[in-house]
Amino acid sequence: MGQLVSTQRIDELRAASREIVRQLGFMQKGLAGTSLSPSAVHTIIELGYGTVKNAGDLGEMLHLEKSSVSRLVQKLAEDGLIEARSNPSDRRSRQIGLTKEGKALLKSLEDFGRKQMKSAFVHLAKDDLAKVESGLTLFAKALRGEKSRHINTNAVELRQGYCPGMIASVVGLHASYYATNYGFGAVFERKVATEMSEFMGRIANPTNTTFSAFLGETLLGSVSLDGEDLEESVSHLRWFIVSPESQGMGIGNLLLEAATSFVDSAGFEKTRLWTFKGLDAARHLYEKHGFELVHENRGSQWGTEVVEQEFERKRT
Repeated sequence: MGQLVSTQRIDELRAASREIVRQLGFMQKGLAGTSLSPSAVHTIIELGYGTVKNAGDLGEMLHLEKSSVSRLVQKLAEDGLIEARSNPSDRRSRQIGLTKEGKALLKSLEDFGRKQMKSAFVHLAKDDLAKVESGLTLFAKALRGEKSRHINTNAVELRQGYCPGMIASVVGLHASYYATNYGFGAVFERKVATEMSEFMGRIANPTNTTFSAFLGETLLGSVSLDGEDLEESVSHLRWFIVSPESQGMGIGNLLLEAATSFVDSAGFEKTRLWTFKGLDAARHLYEKHGFELVHENRGSQWGTEVVEQEFERKRT
């Protein structure tokens, strides 16, 4: 059940929201350094990110009536920024996408927006920046209500290999999630940090890799494949994690699809992972991708006694 919020607090939040709108330029005639309306700028961005594919999706996302969307799409098409394309899965419908000029405009919008954010964030301490990121994300999800649990995976970027800051980010996700939900402490965090740091020193080996899912520059989840620390022809699936805010959105499935495709292509005969009893959502994903429980016993390698489990997947 949600908490009751005082009128004074609500009005303070509304005032902050209005200030954000003003400072980002939504009250100006041209948004983001262009002559376009806010709805047109959002259309270019969402089409470029693959969040929407047609006019119907666009209208739902921008909360616009069908007639308004039609005029918007027509105007952008006349300006040479978007174009209609046939839908290979349904010939009765038409998809819309960016033209070459539209993609160039998208880059300009991204550069403008990033510069604008950077100029603001230089005034914040690192901890304050994390609070802003978390707060705005939660606020946006609260405004969307139930829709906050869904995301178009076309908007998610899957990056392979090392990314700057990923060790701290992945360790942080593990430490926070398992401390909150299972009481794991410093032993677990130190173990993940130490072993992942050592692994990243070997990431250049073609038998090793990491897949990380990002929405913009926000890490949604990650998984690693270590082809060196077990016996020959056996890969070790390690540090699979999805942020609490992203769970239920299909991110875990996306990561495990990439992981299993990698080990099969690399010629590993088996892939193993170690986890513990009670992580039912993760177990469902493991079994969906061909892993089977082969062993379990009580243990405390992560600093807290649990029923440790070993899963194994054979090459398909």
